[in-house]
Amino acid sequence: MSAQNLLVELFVEELPPKALKKLGESFAAALAESLAAQGLAEPNAAVTSFASPRRLGVQVAGVLACAADKPVSTKLMPVSVGLDAGGNATPALLKRLAVLGADASAVGQLRRAPDGKNEALFHDSIAPGTTLTEGLQRALEVALEKLPIPKVMTYPDPSGEGWETVHFVRPAHGLIALHGADIVPVSVLGLEAGRMTQGHRFEARVDPVAITNADCYALQMADEGAVIASFAERRTEIVRQLQAAAAPLGLKPVEDDALLDEVTALVERPNVLVGKFEEAFLEVPQECLILTMKANQKYFPLLDAAGKLTNQFLIASNISPTDASAVIQGNERVVRPRLADAKFFFDQDRKKTLESRVSGLAKVVYHNKLGTQGERSNKVELIAVGIAAMLGNEKLESAVGTAAKLAKADLLTDMVGEFPELQGIMGRYYAQHDGLSDDIAFAIEDHYKPRFAGDELPRSDVGMCVALADKLETLVGMFGIGEKPTGDKDPFALRRHALGVIRMLIERDLPLKLDALLFVAAGIRGFSEDDAGQVAAFMFDRLSGMLREQGYSAQEVDAVVALKPQRLGDIPKRLAAVRAFADLPEAPALAAANKRVGNILKKAEGEVGDEPDPLRCVEGAEKDLMVKVAAIGLDANKAFAAGDYTASLQVLAALKAPVDAFFDSVMVNTDDPALKANRLALLNQLHRTMNRVADLSRLAA
Repeated sequence: MSAQNLLVELFVEELPPKALKKLGESFAAALAESLAAQGLAEPNAAVTSFASPRRLGVQVAGVLACAADKPVSTKLMPVSVGLDAGGNATPALLKRLAVLGADASAVGQLRRAPDGKNEALFHDSIAPGTTLTEGLQRALEVALEKLPIPKVMTYPDPSGEGWETVHFVRPAHGLIALHGADIVPVSVLGLEAGRMTQGHRFEARVDPVAITNADCYALQMADEGAVIASFAERRTEIVRQLQAAAAPLGLKPVEDDALLDEVTALVERPNVLVGKFEEAFLEVPQECLILTMKANQKYFPLLDAAGKLTNQFLIASNISPTDASAVIQGNERVVRPRLADAKFFFDQDRKKTLESRVSGLAKVVYHNKLGTQGERSNKVELIAVGIAAMLGNEKLESAVGTAAKLAKADLLTDMVGEFPELQGIMGRYYAQHDGLSDDIAFAIEDHYKPRFAGDELPRSDVGMCVALADKLETLVGMFGIGEKPTGDKDPFALRRHALGVIRMLIERDLPLKLDALLFVAAGIRGFSEDDAGQVAAFMFDRLSGMLREQGYSAQEVDAVVALKPQRLGDIPKRLAAVRAFADLPEAPALAAANKRVGNILKKAEGEVGDEPDPLRCVEGAEKDLMVKVAAIGLDANKAFAAGDYTASLQVLAALKAPVDAFFDSVMVNTDDPALKANRLALLNQLHRTMNRVADLSRLAA
C-alpha cells in the first residue's frame, strides 16, 4: 500500500472575503481529520491549506491508497443463550451469525470470553481497509458539511441532469482529487473529480491549468495560473510589498489584521501600488479618513513616524500591468468622493453643538423595555456623578456630570450615522470644537473603553467615572429585564462590560466597593438588590476566569474570590499573599485544619459565639490555642488593616503547632453543652482570623 500526497481543490466563484480564511482552515482540517479517522492518513500528517478568492484546497501528506485491514470482534450473546445443553447453536445464535454474513460452520470458531459475571460468545473477523475512493468521498462530504458557511446559495446542479439543485456558499465549477499523479474518482456538488482548474482570471499564462501531480500544485498555480494558492503565503507577500512600498517614502502602513485578512481574500496575486489624495482632506479627523479608506476601499492608509495620517495610501491590486498608472488613477478617482463625504459630514456636524443634540436622544429607542437613549443617558449621568461623589471630589463631580450628559450626543451626528465605529471619537472632536475642556472631551471618547480585551483604559478620572457608569447601567439594566448571557450568546456584550468594570477597578486601584457601585446603579435604574446581586455573582465569575487566564492557579483564585472582596483593587495583593503563604512549610497543614474547622462550624447547631470564655477553657491545648489566636490575631488584623496582606497571612504560620495540638487532644463535640459551645466559639474565632485575606481551606489538597 503506497503512500503518496493527496490534493483536493474545489474551484468556485468568488468566496465571501471575510469568511475565506475560516473556510479554508475548516475545509483542510475536517478533510484531513476524516482521512486519519479512516486509517488513510496519519493523525499528525502534514496538512497544507489553500484558500484564494476562487478556490478551497488542501494537500495531505502520506495518504494510503487503501487503509490497513482491521480485526473486528463482535459480541454476540451470552453462552447460555447461544448454545444449548449439548453445546449446539441455538436458533438465536444462527440468526445473529446470519446478520454478520456467517453460517453454522462458524460456530466452532467463536470465541468464549468473560463478560461481567457471565461468559459471552464473540465473533472475530477481519474488516477490509477503506479504499481511498470510498474514504475521500466520505471525507469530502464531512468537510463540506462542517464548513462555517455564512449564507448558503442555491443553484442548478452543474452536471445538468434533471432539475436538481445544489446548496453551497458559492457555485462550484471544478473539482480536483489527485493521489500523486492519479485521479481519485470522487464527486461532490454535482462535480466529477479531475485534474483541471483555472488560474488568475486575467493573468494566467495557461488556461485551464492541468495539475500533473499533487506535489506540484502550488508551483504550477503560481507559474501557469499566476495564483498564490496559499492564504498564508499570499498574506505574507502582501505584508512584504506593503513594507517595501512604504519604506522609500519614510512612512508606515496602518496595522490592521482584519483588513489584511480581507485583502488577502480579495486578490490571487497581489500587486501593491501607492496612491494619493488632496492634502485639504487632512483637515478632517484622521480616524474618519482612515476608516473610510479601510472600510469602503480596502486601502492601507500611510502614517508618518509620529502616527499622523498622510495624504498617501497603499492599494493591493489583483492585476500587475506594465503601466500601473491607470490603476492608480482609477483608485484615486474612486476614493475622492468618499473623502469628500467625510469632510461634508464633519463640516455639517460642527454647525450644531453637542449640547443642542442632547434633547434628540429622547427620540432614539435604546431598548423597548428600558426606554430611550435620553432616559438611559440621564441614568448614566446620575450613576457617574454618584461614583465621583464616592471618590470625594466636588470638582470631579461637575466635569463628570457634563461628560456623561454629552457622552451619547454624537450618536445623532451625520458622521457617526455613517460610521458607527466612530461613536465617542467624534464626540471628543465635537466637544473640543464646542470649547469644552480636554478632560470632558476625552472622557466622551474614553467612556466606551475598554472596548475589547487588552484595550487601554480611560485616560482620566472623569473618563473612568463615566465609563464605569455606562457599563454598570448596561449590566444592571439588562440583568433587570432578564437579558443575561447564555452559552456563547451575549448580544449585549455583557461579559465585555463586566471585564471592563473589573479591569478599571483593579488596574487603577480605585477606592470603590463593588456592592456600593451596583447598589447605586440598581437604585437609579429602578431595579432591586436581587438584580444587583445577580450582576455581582456574574462579575465574580468573570473575574475568576480572567485571573486564571493571567496565570494564577484555580486554588489561588478560588481562595481569594470565595470571600467576594468588594474592593477589587486589593485582589492582586491578596493573590500575591496567598501565593507566598502557600510556599510556607506550615501551609498544607493549616489549610487542611482550616477546612476541618469550616466543616465543624457548618455542622454546628444553633448560633456559634464569636469568642471563647477563658474561664471555660479547661484543657491545656485549648488554653494555649486561645492565647495564640488572640495574640496572632492582633498582629494579623493590624497587617490586614495596613493593607499588608502578605504579612497578615505569614504570621498565621505560628498557629500550626497549637492547632495541631488542639485537634490531637481536645474533643470539640463533648457531651457538656457549655464546653462544646465554648470550643466552637474558639474555632469560630480561629476561622475568622485565618480567613480575612482569603479562604485558606481552598488551598487544601
